[in-house]
Amino acid sequence: MQYQGFTTFTTEQADGVLTVTFDFPPVNVQGQAMLADLNSLAMRLERDRETKVVVFQSAHEEIWVCHYDTELLKDMSTEAVSRDEVQLLDLQSVCERISKVPQATIAKLEGFARGGGHELALALDMRFAARGKFKFMQMEVGMGILPCGGGASRMARQAGLGRALEIILSARDFDADEAEAYGTINKALDPDELGPYVDALAKRISKFPSESINACKQAVYESIDLPIDEALRSEAYWLYQATAKTPAIKRFTIADEKGMEHDMENQRNWNDLVMAVQEIQ
Repeated sequence: MQYQGFTTFTTEQADGVLTVTFDFPPVNVQGQAMLADLNSLAMRLERDRETKVVVFQSAHEEIWVCHYDTELLKDMSTEAVSRDEVQLLDLQSVCERISKVPQATIAKLEGFARGGGHELALALDMRFAARGKFKFMQMEVGMGILPCGGGASRMARQAGLGRALEIILSARDFDADEAEAYGTINKALDPDELGPYVDALAKRISKFPSESINACKQAVYESIDLPIDEALRSEAYWLYQATAKTPAIKRFTIADEKGMEHDMENQRNWNDLVMAVQEIQ
């Protein structure tokens, strides 16, 4: 799959990992150009079974992705609409499409991610941030609106109701350690640790079958919105989608024939063993 022709970010492919680097001076503003690029990127990822992981980073020293372009917001309607008439906003649609791509997606956060930029990060599967560099904010309440790129919808899923409302209603900056404590990121790391950590995680995930990566991802996302009995059925459904397309059964058969599960050394070394079985295709 070719990942070219973007104007707001560059891309680099290596061994199943696609690195997307936002580079849209002066501040990586999230406007029509970036949304168009992200939509085009998502369309290509949806058809790509060679890419396993996508890492989103920034070339800007201080900003990951800026807030939504105020030029687009100033033309919003001042007339209230009914629930029957309302339609998804462009930012909501693009973030939702990005969230559903079959690859594992990772935000490598080394600068500000406020407003729509933070909402894009929330739409990715995992987020890791650099201490002393990363800050996030949802400033919308102070402008007279609300987070409308999925922030109001995804925040509570990440942080819980009380913390989500504190984040949204305080409209203040939160640093990396606060973000980790509140659950909006996976982990806060020192700046020199962030790159190696994300690289190692991306490379590890990229060794696994693309079909099982997607199945794991879809089952986890579906479970958030389903009662437990339906969530369990979803798990079973995605299990069979994976076994139909991966060498899972062959791996289990070989493991059983060789009695691998009864070997104590294997039990002690699953962290390495799970990588070794990737050779069985």
